[in-house]
Amino acid sequence: MIKEIILPELGEGIDGAEVSEVSVTVGDVVAVDETIVVLESDKASMEIPADVSGTIFEILVEAGEELKPGHLLMKIKTTETTEKNVDAQVTEQKAPLTELEPKIEELVPSEPEAAFETPGSLENVFASPGVRRLARELGINLQIIKGSGQKGRITKDDLNGYIRLQMAMSSGSIPAPKQEVDFSKWGDVEIQKLTRIKRITGKRLQSAWQSIPHVTQFDKADITNIDAYRKKLKREGAKNGTKVTFLPFLMKAATIVLKERPAFNSSLDHTDQNLVFKNYYHLGIAVDTPSGLTVPVVRDVDKKSIFDLSENLRDLSARARDKKLKPDEMKGGTFTISSLGGIGGTGFSPIVNPPEVAILGVSRSAWKQVFDKESGEFQARFVMPFSLSYDHRVIDGAAAAAFTSRLATVLSDLSYFKD
Repeated sequence: MIKEIILPELGEGIDGAEVSEVSVTVGDVVAVDETIVVLESDKASMEIPADVSGTIFEILVEAGEELKPGHLLMKIKTTETTEKNVDAQVTEQKAPLTELEPKIEELVPSEPEAAFETPGSLENVFASPGVRRLARELGINLQIIKGSGQKGRITKDDLNGYIRLQMAMSSGSIPAPKQEVDFSKWGDVEIQKLTRIKRITGKRLQSAWQSIPHVTQFDKADITNIDAYRKKLKREGAKNGTKVTFLPFLMKAATIVLKERPAFNSSLDHTDQNLVFKNYYHLGIAVDTPSGLTVPVVRDVDKKSIFDLSENLRDLSARARDKKLKPDEMKGGTFTISSLGGIGGTGFSPIVNPPEVAILGVSRSAWKQVFDKESGEFQARFVMPFSLSYDHRVIDGAAAAAFTSRLATVLSDLSYFKD
């Protein structure tokens, strides 16, 4: 029989992706879980596998094409089906369509072909009668709308998208289109196209910044004792090839505070009227890759050891840079950590990653002379600056300050990290 391969859901917040590679050709024999298409989304490249074994019968996508979940990718002739049965099924599938054609034509009012080239605003515009009728009623010039249909045909979605854009611009929720500037008038320039990941991530960040009332709380933590303990574990891990960084300690500390303050581990529902509290702790970790920023998710952080988390981070980071992350590894996060400690800086304001309500930003730690009240002397301490950006609709300033203060306390106490 013929099995249709449909593009599944790609992950939370991923509405679509671009085909970067079609890995098979018609006639190829594939096994279950063998890659047939490679997609590139705003997060990473994703390999889409076959869910049945058989022979590629028809390919319905090509490189460069934009796809959304539910799109038909290709058809596979399963191994137990004979060629004769395939031909019969194809004929059977086509027959009903032929029978229905006259009925479909009866439902669509006939209109002269010349109507596509009527004088004025509709000259040389290709659109259905319904789309052109609605455009006339609303006074919209279809010539300024770019059609996404076959041969540039303007679809109903194109018209609705244009209407939504104009409404958003008039309300001030999005800025008007930028005016084109010729920068070469003042000197030599070089044009470099943004990667797909950067383009789509940029749109998502802009949307998050505009829709979420951001506030950022800054604080610092004394991590002198944890740093010494980390170095000890690093030497132990080296025996097994495990590199222990500070990030797993930060993840464990964050989950401790998230359990105490569940609002930071919640999300607003689709109505923005209810809070959804999550009793699991899946942390998104921002990873810088050559193509842009991606945020793989480490699951059940509260149930894992420092060594477990170190290995998870090593694996996810490597595959993120190689664009080998799977869709499921990009969704389900409850809280995000963006660490720039290995690069530098004394503080920054990260943008909340919706549907989460808070994100932790970590900057480079440094040795500081800190006054000790008990001894009455200054002591050298290893201090880490960090920041917490949060959705002010869910979290107020007092709660945010309490969160960062508590996190600083946990990070200074080794008892939370020793088994």
